[in-house]
Amino acid sequence: MDTEERELLEQTLRKTMSNASGPALDASLADLGWAEMLAEEPCTAIPLVFRLLGETGAHASVLNDVVLREAGSPPGSTPVLLYTGGIRVQWARDGSTDDRPLDPSLPLRRVTAGGVFPMAGGRRALGWWLLGTGRAMLALARRHVLDRHQFGRPLASFQALRHRLAETHVALEGAEAVLSAAGDDDTSALLAKAVAGRAALTAARHCQQALGGIGFTAEHDLHRHVERALVLDGLLGSTRDLTREAGALLLREGRTPRLVEL
Repeated sequence: MDTEERELLEQTLRKTMSNASGPALDASLADLGWAEMLAEEPCTAIPLVFRLLGETGAHASVLNDVVLREAGSPPGSTPVLLYTGGIRVQWARDGSTDDRPLDPSLPLRRVTAGGVFPMAGGRRALGWWLLGTGRAMLALARRHVLDRHQFGRPLASFQALRHRLAETHVALEGAEAVLSAAGDDDTSALLAKAVAGRAALTAARHCQQALGGIGFTAEHDLHRHVERALVLDGLLGSTRDLTREAGALLLREGRTPRLVEL
């Protein structure tokens, strides 16, 4: 896929995700050839689709497909996924949830049993989703501080807010670099999701500060992205869990794993 084809695909996917979510988006992605893209060009399809899910705020059951592909299992089923705290969940393809939702907008159902599938591919995919969610929050905060004025000056002129948004931007750029460099091994995927989760949580914290009280309101989109980041961070291991796991790996092997050999 050349640059022009990729840009056209991104425009099409963004438009599609802006107008559909859940099972309806699953159907649209199937029509666009998601299964073929995942099989033939996963290195392009996964970062693009999952990042756009984050940026648009849409959701689809494509994480199931990534996990099943890595496990070598037939497509179409619903694998059991680990959630922080030892919880097991499934991403329901029919859009249904249970009576104790982790996020009412996501079809995550708690289950009590079931073998856990490999997680490396899913962690990388979730890392891209978290990155897109963080970028969506930063875009909302940036627009707010440029448009709103206080004491006769735009909010964007206040140094404290500039520092918060700059720190958010740096965290997201760093997460993208780590995700792009991550290999197919479990350690790379673990570190990539941990960094992406930390960047998304940084974005949630700083962007909420930038928007103030309006960011908590139902009328503003920020709270939806914050909630999405918190839930996705916990799926397949939270930032805190994965950081501890990386520390245990370091103590056990006596070396620091590298994403890129310089």
